Amino acid sequence: MSRLHDPFRRGQLAIAALFLSLGFQYATWAARIPAIKTDLDLSAAEVGVLLMAAGVGAAASFPAVAWLMRRMGSRRLALLSQLGLALLLLALAAAPNYPVALLVMCADGVLVGCLNVAMNAQGAALETRYERNTMARLHAVFSAGSLLAALLASGMTAATGSVPAHFGVAVVLLAALGVTARTGLLDEDAPADAPAPAEPEPVRRRWTVPSRLTLWMCCAMVFGTVAEGAMNDWSALYLKDIAEASAELAPLGIAVVSGMMVVARLFADGWRGRWGDGRVVLLGSAVAGAGLAVALLSGGVAPALAGFACMGLGIAAVTPCVYAAAARQGSDALTLVAAMGTTGLLAGPPLIGFIAGASNLAWGMGAVAASAGAVALCSTRISWTAPASVSQSEASPA
Repeated sequence: MSRLHDPFRRGQLAIAALFLSLGFQYATWAARIPAIKTDLDLSAAEVGVLLMAAGVGAAASFPAVAWLMRRMGSRRLALLSQLGLALLLLALAAAPNYPVALLVMCADGVLVGCLNVAMNAQGAALETRYERNTMARLHAVFSAGSLLAALLASGMTAATGSVPAHFGVAVVLLAALGVTARTGLLDEDAPADAPAPAEPEPVRRRWTVPSRLTLWMCCAMVFGTVAEGAMNDWSALYLKDIAEASAELAPLGIAVVSGMMVVARLFADGWRGRWGDGRVVLLGSAVAGAGLAVALLSGGVAPALAGFACMGLGIAAVTPCVYAAAARQGSDALTLVAAMGTTGLLAGPPLIGFIAGASNLAWGMGAVAASAGAVALCSTRISWTAPASVSQSEASPA
């Protein structure tokens, strides 16, 4: 069967468009923060609160997302939130003052929470329906979206300093991605062969206490996203202030971490098929924590870059595997785990900054290594599925 007519490939392309959209939209507005700061005449503290507003909105969206997933399903929620995120770029560009910008960013965080849960539910459903792994590759597409947005921002900044013009071009691209996603998303989250009830009866769903398994998944997600977010925010500063790297070498920290994460996520679905999600998460997080710890103890630029590479390689598959495991527990579990992931991304960098302020950044990065080790411990308490059989075409990146 050709890839064009393969229903798995069509679904994979449509869901990948959602992941690309989220990475692209986030990096688009983040890249223009300096211009927004100037246009609204913001202080550094006000910029910090503006950035935190998006994180708070995403973390606080859990009850709403859980209700919307039950009410609308992942397909409709994904398409509507993707459209909403595109429109919010225009709203942010047109924001006349700081309070309006705060409201826009808070709304952005809520829609990020919606799209994050819905697109991961779609990815997990695709894996279940066709018994083929794809979650890690979808998360690699998210990283590619951020890279694409960075390149567009660089080009638009060179061509024009207008934020509305830049965001207008971004919205056109997001609209095209939305059309691509609409053509192949799954109509329901359940597997294709799941039996349907003879006569659906209205059932009032109430919030229940998360299971112990879900709580272990939440812990793994929090520690994993703390490590992932802190590496992106603090690696360059560690190279400059602690490893004493030159100004030209310092940005390589982010490049090494991000590059290794993309490569690992391209291959991780094959690893999942051979060894299973549990072993991939356990070994990967152990390599990440141990590699970074050895680098910190060794000191110097070269060991630091090697340790960052270990972190990017090892931590890359954690979130795709945990999302897939959470989705198998139902939409409520997935929503809670996703909210905890957002919390980790929000709380991780400030926590590392607090530790660095109390001692130095070497100890702060040591906490990142410890977070990766905590993921390994949590992974031993999670019930993972057996390795899925994958074809040769799925064992290597397409």
